[in-house]
Amino acid sequence: MTRLDARIDEQGGAPTGRRPPVVSTDAWISMAAILAPIAMAAVLIPWRTRLDTADSALLLVVVIVAVASTGRRIAALLSALVAALSFDFFLTRPYYSLRITRHQDLITGLLLLVVGLAVGELAARGRGHRREAVDSQETVALLHSVTELVATGQEPQDVIRAAQSELRQLLALRDCSFTRQDPGGAMARITPRGEVAVAGQTWATEDLGLPTSRVDLPVRAQGWLLGHFVLVPTRGRPVTVQHLLAAVAIADLVGAVLFAEDSGSGPEDRSDRPASPDGEGAGVRRG
Repeated sequence: MTRLDARIDEQGGAPTGRRPPVVSTDAWISMAAILAPIAMAAVLIPWRTRLDTADSALLLVVVIVAVASTGRRIAALLSALVAALSFDFFLTRPYYSLRITRHQDLITGLLLLVVGLAVGELAARGRGHRREAVDSQETVALLHSVTELVATGQEPQDVIRAAQSELRQLLALRDCSFTRQDPGGAMARITPRGEVAVAGQTWATEDLGLPTSRVDLPVRAQGWLLGHFVLVPTRGRPVTVQHLLAAVAIADLVGAVLFAEDSGSGPEDRSDRPASPDGEGAGVRRG
């Protein structure tokens, strides 16, 4: 159902069909982590008297590695646990029982668990590194798009609009606006060091996301405070220090454009106070 259909339905229009619940990728992987080892063990039942238990365990390891390659630790752990139980239940004597009578079978089952934990951890770390690499590429692309506008001499308003769009995407904002005036009010502030200050304290954005309903991102250039981006964050959405530093860089690019635009106004139009290192208590330079 499209957004328009949903709106018509909410307003009492013609009845529309409801979309069935969507099963997430993690849910499918978790189901596969449980079912795949059972299926593999069941397939091996006709050959269990001819195959050595170590060979059967190796085939179950293949299943564990396949699940772990998705980078989900929990799925890898589930797969290893189910594989160990399936190995014991289907492939070791006494069959169809969780009793273990051979010391070697006990060691093999424990090794299945250890392999699952180890491979799952390695795959999860690899997935995290891939995600960080992709995130870094996207951040560089966002910075490049604004830098290109500045380098090609685009109008300040065009650069500001582009910066607002990039900041929304970079920090997962609900809204972003720009003002040359002091936005006022008790707001959190993003410092040039990529930290978020609230009432003089540093806020842990990587765990808690951006605080308050509005966050001030000062726009500075040549030691002068030239404006503010007012950010409306998505509550509880984690934000990394790298993203905050990229946001500061975007604001500084806008500041450079505004400073160049105001450069013809002369020093007599500047405030007597330059921007402080954190952008607080600074005057606004206007053309």
